[in-house]
Parts: sequence; structure tokens; C-alpha cells
Amino acid sequence: MADHKVLAGARVVLPTGTVDNGRVIVADGRISGHAPADAPAVDLSGHWIVPGFVDMHNHGGGGASFTSGTVEEVLKGVHTHRLHGTTTTVASTVTGDMDFLAHRAGELSELAEQGDIAGIHFEGPFISPCRKGAHSEALLRDPDPAEVRKLVDAARGHARMVTLATELPGGIDSVRLLAEHGVIAAIGHTDATYEQTAEAIEAGATVATHLYNAMPALGHRAPGPIAALLEDERVTVELINDGTHLHPAALELAFRHAGPDRVAFITDAMDAAGFGDGVYHLGPLEVEVREGVARLAEGGSIAGSTLTLDTAFKRAATIDRLPVESIVRAVSANPAKLLGVYDEVGSLEPGKYADLVVLDAEFTLVGVMRRGEWVIEPQLG
Repeated sequence: MADHKVLAGARVVLPTGTVDNGRVIVADGRISGHAPADAPAVDLSGHWIVPGFVDMHNHGGGGASFTSGTVEEVLKGVHTHRLHGTTTTVASTVTGDMDFLAHRAGELSELAEQGDIAGIHFEGPFISPCRKGAHSEALLRDPDPAEVRKLVDAARGHARMVTLATELPGGIDSVRLLAEHGVIAAIGHTDATYEQTAEAIEAGATVATHLYNAMPALGHRAPGPIAALLEDERVTVELINDGTHLHPAALELAFRHAGPDRVAFITDAMDAAGFGDGVYHLGPLEVEVREGVARLAEGGSIAGSTLTLDTAFKRAATIDRLPVESIVRAVSANPAKLLGVYDEVGSLEPGKYADLVVLDAEFTLVGVMRRGEWVIEPQLG
């Protein structure tokens, strides 16, 4: 006999739109289409129920790094983001020595096999020294397809995305290699021209790594990568909606031009997310976090974020004034589709995992459920 939970009375955001006074029925860890008449109900009137968040670009949290932390630390970082509504997390690495990254991929793939993470994203070392951001220049290298293949193989089927500066030698061939292996080729930390970016998209690149950040600005004579990435229907653009990485007008431009089906909100979080200000390390580089903003101690480049996706969601709803349905696509459905897990997560539909977030009327997180179990149970009344 299934153990049913009925969440009733909330505004429920479904793929088809928002249902007022809706019900979500949970049974055996999944969303069910029906419940027995005597199943107990939780009254969530005045709240929203949205799908659990899916973060496809995240370097850590809770004081833990996905690149260098122990298994226990990685799990702590994943749990920290779960407390903020991210029920599906891809672990992103930063630039490091190739042998180290290959070894790390093997360790992280074990967590993917256990279902703790949804795969691995390699950000670096195949990026431009001109746009390195918070990556160690000494460890950068051109995207040789053989070396890209080495990382993909080390991940044992759990490589989900590789960020490349596709204008570098081997870049286009590496995009083709990734596409053939079903791994997302993401254009980022790039100094590419408009034409070079269009060539990479034609070769199979489908994601813009944190659009606007770590790439040439939009220019009227030399439009650069931003125009090419925004205009192509095949590309999903990542956006870091923390109020630091992007001006609200840049966010609106991307949403308006790409449309709600081609935007993915990410955190690009580092260790300090959900943890606090202080001194941290991103790969070999020292990072100072002050008032929630992470910058390299040397040079002052922004070094990832301390963002959590509940904050990105609330900001999008209250400051950017985006429609809730569009935000849900950006924070759940779109990344789930890109990662190939939309059959299990990313929307509230019968048969999928019961991964969901409860928000109050002001869009503050009050509850998180993953696989039918409360991570944070709403405290009502």
C-alpha cells in the first residue's frame, strides 16, 4: 500500500500553466495522479508549489568545493543547495592539472552513480587566457580533442557538459567530439568573434556558459559571441541572476530575445554559497568573499557566486518581474531537458520524482521535497 501525501490549496505551476487551489499527490517518492479519499492533506493555501530546481553549473557550497573537497564535503555542498530548493545538482570543476581532473572525474562519477549528483561539468582548462576569470592561467590549455576525450572517458558516462573557448586550436573538432558522445559543448570563457561563435554552434555547441560574463561585450560593429548565442534557436543561455553578475536590463534582453524556453538560471556557486563571507580557494586561486560577492584576492575578478537558486527565483519574480511560469522553465524544465533528465525531474507531472519547492506569497522558500521526502517541511500556521 503506497504512502500518500496530498499537498492541497496551493498555486501549482504545471507545464501547461498555473493551477489555483491545486493539488499535488505524492506516493512512493513520485508524483501520482490519484489518492485514496482518506489520504491526509497538507493545506498550503497562500503558497506556490513549483518543481525542484535543477542547477547545471555549480562549483560548491556550504564551505565545500566540488573540485577539491572530500566525498563527504561534496555531499555537504549538495545538501546545502538542497536546503535552497536545488533537488538536482551537476558538479562543476574548475581548471586544474589534466591528471588531477581525470582522477576527480572518477571520484565524482561514483556520486553520480549513487544519484547524489546529476553528472559532471568541466569548466576549464580548455578556455581562453584572455577571458580566464577565476581560472589559473598557468593550467589553461587548448582544447585538443584527445584531451577532451580523456576527461569525458574518465567520467564514465557522467560527463554532462564541457565549457570551451571554441576559437582556440582544436575547439571546433572538440565540439564535434562532444556532440558525438552526447555531452553538451558549452561556449564560454571565450574571446571568439561573432563568426567564430556561429561556426561552433553549427558544429554542435548548444549552451552559452554564463552569457555576458567572461566574453567580449556586445558591440555594434563587432557583435561578438553574445549576439550569435542569443539569436540561434539551438542555444540555451545560462544566466547568473544574483544582481552582481548581470544588470537587470541585460537579463531582460536575454529573456526577451532568447525567450523563456532558451534560458537556464544557474548559480555558478563556489564554496561560500550558503556559508558566509571569508577567504576561500577556487582551484589554486585565493578568493575573498565580502558581503556575498566573491572576487579573486589578486586582480579582483569575480570568482563564481554565492548564489542559491531560491534567491535567483525570488529576484526574478520580485525585482525582474518575470512571469512565474517563465522562471520555472529557466530554473527547472530547461536545464532538466538539456541534461537529459526531464523524464524524471523538472516538472510536476505524474510518474516523475516528487521533487518540489514550496514558496510563500512573497516567493520565499518554506519547503523542499526530494524524492517524496521533506528536506525542509513547511512550518504552517
